[in-house]
Amino acid sequence: MKKLLTAARVYEDNTTAEKQNHFLAGLTPVLVLVVLLITLLLSSCQKQADGKNQDENQVTKNAVANMGNELRPSLVGLDPQTLSELQQVRAATAKYHNDSNAFRDGYVDINLKLPNMGYHFLQASLVSPVFDLTRPAILVYNKKDNGRFELLAVEYAVPIDREHPDIAPEGFTGNADEWDFNTLNTGWWTLHAWVWQTNPDGVFKPMNPAVEVR
Repeated sequence: MKKLLTAARVYEDNTTAEKQNHFLAGLTPVLVLVVLLITLLLSSCQKQADGKNQDENQVTKNAVANMGNELRPSLVGLDPQTLSELQQVRAATAKYHNDSNAFRDGYVDINLKLPNMGYHFLQASLVSPVFDLTRPAILVYNKKDNGRFELLAVEYAVPIDREHPDIAPEGFTGNADEWDFNTLNTGWWTLHAWVWQTNPDGVFKPMNPAVEVR
């Protein structure tokens, strides 16, 4: 009897294994197809992303490469690290030459037009105690002859510390920063960086005598 029971169990185990093998064999083509489709989809998405990144990288490289020639009068005497940081600003804001990108990213024309500066576009969420050179709160534009906006500078805005209102924020490397206290009664320290328009008085000066606001 024991031999019969043992034989029955062996038969049952073999039958179960065969069923499992048949089931897996039936699944294999389906799984292969699914994996193939997923691979093709990911490959297509990656190519699209790579193409977009290449376009954006090219814009960034062009912006950085041209910095020395365009802004040389504004850059004399600056710390090499400061120059590197200004290049980062240009790379981060090159896309805003198209003002549609500024509006898309949350900047708003606040109807502030100042002589020797220009038109100010503000993104209030970027007014922060933490200085981030790649995320200026304000973009400064002028108008071309055809009426289109032209990006000239960026402007940083840091809330004044009530406990230490006389201490300007930490900004770019070196001592060239020229923070402006409580500009227009906003309660902010503000700092211009003329990274897209030469400022003969200096890249961090608030006003730019070379800019005739239209």
